[in-house]
Amino acid sequence: MSASTPVDEPVDEPVDGSADSPTTGDDPLARERSHLAASRSALRAMREDVEALDIRDVTANWVNAAVLEHQIENRVKALADLADTPLFFGRLDHLHTPGADAEADGAAGERFYIGRRHVHDADGDPMVIDWRAPVSQPFYRASRKDPMDIALRRRFGYTGGDLTAYEDEHLSDPAEAAGPSRLLQQEIERPRVGPMRDIVATIQPEQDEIVRSGLSGSVCVQGGPGTGKTAVGLHRVAYLLYAHRERLARTGTLVVGPNRSFLHYIEQVLPALGELTVQQATVDDLVAHVEVRGTDDAAAATVKGDARMAEVLRRALYAHVTMPTEPVVVVRGSRRWRVPAYELEDMVRELLERDMRYGAARDALPQRIAHAVLVQMERSGEAPDDRVQDTVARNSAVKAAVKAVWPAVDPAKLVLRLLGDPDFLAEHAEGLLDAEEQKTILWAKPARSVRSAKWSAADAVLIDEAGDLIRRTHSLGHVVVDEAQDLSPMQYRAVGRRCSTGSATVLGDLAQGTTPWATRSWGKALAHLGKPEAVVEELTAGFRVPTDVIAYASRLLPHIAPGLTPVASIRENPGFFDIRRATATADVLAACRELLRREGSVGLIAADARVAELAEGLTAAGLGFVAPGEETTHTTRLTLVPASLAKGLEYDYVVLDEPAAVVAAEPDERTGLRRLYVALTRAVSGLIVTHRAPLPEQLAA
Repeated sequence: MSASTPVDEPVDEPVDGSADSPTTGDDPLARERSHLAASRSALRAMREDVEALDIRDVTANWVNAAVLEHQIENRVKALADLADTPLFFGRLDHLHTPGADAEADGAAGERFYIGRRHVHDADGDPMVIDWRAPVSQPFYRASRKDPMDIALRRRFGYTGGDLTAYEDEHLSDPAEAAGPSRLLQQEIERPRVGPMRDIVATIQPEQDEIVRSGLSGSVCVQGGPGTGKTAVGLHRVAYLLYAHRERLARTGTLVVGPNRSFLHYIEQVLPALGELTVQQATVDDLVAHVEVRGTDDAAAATVKGDARMAEVLRRALYAHVTMPTEPVVVVRGSRRWRVPAYELEDMVRELLERDMRYGAARDALPQRIAHAVLVQMERSGEAPDDRVQDTVARNSAVKAAVKAVWPAVDPAKLVLRLLGDPDFLAEHAEGLLDAEEQKTILWAKPARSVRSAKWSAADAVLIDEAGDLIRRTHSLGHVVVDEAQDLSPMQYRAVGRRCSTGSATVLGDLAQGTTPWATRSWGKALAHLGKPEAVVEELTAGFRVPTDVIAYASRLLPHIAPGLTPVASIRENPGFFDIRRATATADVLAACRELLRREGSVGLIAADARVAELAEGLTAAGLGFVAPGEETTHTTRLTLVPASLAKGLEYDYVVLDEPAAVVAAEPDERTGLRRLYVALTRAVSGLIVTHRAPLPEQLAA
């Protein structure tokens, strides 16, 4: 590999004799900068062309005009040129023209610049190729073992938006020795301030395989800290939107995250890749049918989140259906039409056996009764049509019979009764929940109404399940769920309903499960999601967490996830790591000051109960800070993070306060050690652990 080359330093030239072979006084870096400038001009022209579109004569009505205006607006946003974001980050020089017969034409291969979006010139010729296009794939997959017809792969280095360096790999040259990419390492280790950024320039072959996997299949990615699983999931969404845009435009895409802070952190990734239409939500957002004002203890939340509750709800719902004992008599004019009880019973049983949604079956029953009346009419010589059947279905006698046999049920009222009526719960939980489990989820003081009830987050999931038993939940084309290891079986079912006819990308790490119901097996989790056929991929190469930090944190793995493969950091820089005794809060603040003298973001992570004291100390010391979900700036780079919100976040440097307190804050030691594992692995460049109490024994060498 040619050395990485900063600005104004000589560089190795391509070996293929292509158009940028040097001439006297030629500067390869200047040529690349010239292409960047020309590409930016072309992108501006593309944007101006869209802005200049006149739709007054091409829309039939105001609705079409509004839709088209919205599409144009989104297109203009997608063509934005972000000053600090490189328009292209790589170049491919092919030995032969892709798809052509090299022996027949004898021509040298084409050159493609790879970037975040497609850019073409005034003649329509590509100046930058979208990273998702098939022709871009060798940038991520080609190797010396399989060069994929690539003569040269060039990576570019940027400072801000300025192109300052490049680095070459002559993949088809057996004389050039393989070596690590310094630009790749620099990009991975580049200091970060503000929201999460895309990894489109640094996607690795094993990540690219997941990103480009098809829409029809679901994928589960098990990845330890720093393996890039979140970024892989988001880039997979961007790829699927590129490859299946029309289909997903109709069916929709959704990213599900663990909390609002996390969603705020990742919200800029897809727009930076030109994708503006992806919804983002937490599980709580998806099931927000009632106002959540209460909380459950761990035992109650665990039982409510158990998959057995789905069957309890189904039994309770269908218990409302009763067999008819009286006939239905429909009066039309001077005629009376009688449907006997036994015939009504056959209709009800047939609908129950069809396994239809409760509400759909209830809607079908009056039509079945009306059809039976129409058959009698035809036998008597009348000639009724569909309008007559609809009229009969709306007859008061038919409506009364349906109400008695198959009454309407409100999902929230159903759950209200289950949690407030011991006898009703016992009847429908028999053989599913034991007496102690039933007692655990019953309210001590039953609520009078849906409005007055102090619903918990787990209750809202039960209401969502009941709602789906009554009316089918709308399914999207693709759903990505991140930090999935923390979902309960019932939460998996809630997410799965949103992609029942689509596909899913599940992202998580079994070692980072910090809820009492945390996933122990991806196989079981995927079954609850409704995607048992999903392929499980494991990422074990660590790109973010420094070697010394991940090695220290991995001491916990035998205690929290036995048998899980530890992350192997591939970074050359071992990172900054130190463990210090802190006799007072001042020692923690001193560690923060020390790290703030370095470039990049700093996170101070502490047990939730310690946050108020540390916030007071930071304020008194004049150290500005923000909370998770608030954006850092170049003047305020410190974030004070409760350990319960640290998952999924990352900072250049981290101060971890009192590991023993992080463990002690959880309901059991295993969960506490998992929470500590998460906190230890948030650093990208360096970690300082401060402690007054002894460190957990599991961290001993």
